[in-house]
Amino acid sequence: MLWTRYAAIGDSFTEGVGDPCEGGAAGGGWRGWADRAAAELAVRSNGPASHGFGYANLAVRGRLLGRIIDEQLPAALDLKPDLVSVSGGGNDLLRPGADIDALAARMDEAVAAIRATGADAVLFTGVDPVGSPVIRRTRGRVAVYNEHLRAIAARRGAFVVDQWSMDVLRDWRMWGVDRLHMGPEGHRRVALAMLEALGVPDAGDWRKPELEPLPELSRGAQRLANARWARGYLAPWIGRRLRGRSSGDLVTAKRPTLAPIE
Repeated sequence: MLWTRYAAIGDSFTEGVGDPCEGGAAGGGWRGWADRAAAELAVRSNGPASHGFGYANLAVRGRLLGRIIDEQLPAALDLKPDLVSVSGGGNDLLRPGADIDALAARMDEAVAAIRATGADAVLFTGVDPVGSPVIRRTRGRVAVYNEHLRAIAARRGAFVVDQWSMDVLRDWRMWGVDRLHMGPEGHRRVALAMLEALGVPDAGDWRKPELEPLPELSRGAQRLANARWARGYLAPWIGRRLRGRSSGDLVTAKRPTLAPIE
């Protein structure tokens, strides 16, 4: 299939945090897997100039699933896209009291609304957090939510990018120093995985290149690295939650309307 109107909604993952544009995040903002996938879809649909292909990215970092669906989804559907990617729920699952069944019900409503317009929908399972010293405590919740997402996709006829099965994403070389957002190589591989899920031929293999094993750190070095990460990134994140703040409070969508790929 060829798509010509692609809208992406979600949180920091879809916004592209961790994958700076040319010139760095301060100069050009974030790129991310959605931008990368959109560029490939544009070329496949319209040739190198990408005229006629429109791409919007309404994602905002820190958003909970409820706000993604209540605020971003209606705005995305107003653009009359023929392809919508929706990823959300990860920030919710970091909260101990998250109601997984309620999250799944809301996601099901969102996918049903997308499919009712005739557009295709793409969902993303969560990454397996087994290697994270803190976030791995959410592993059971993420696994249950993933099963909901797979069931929703099967019921609604949506595509699924199964990040849980992408073993390469357990490698810290795929992530930024904050261990919360993917780095450029992680975003690149997710973009290729999305194109594979959509059935786009010859887009590239997210499994390549294969990575050599990382050298093992001593227990002392691991504890030191984890302590530095907790001070530098985990503590500020917890502080924002305690104050009822979000990293996206002052952030707006980077591509709120359909526009050609530059």
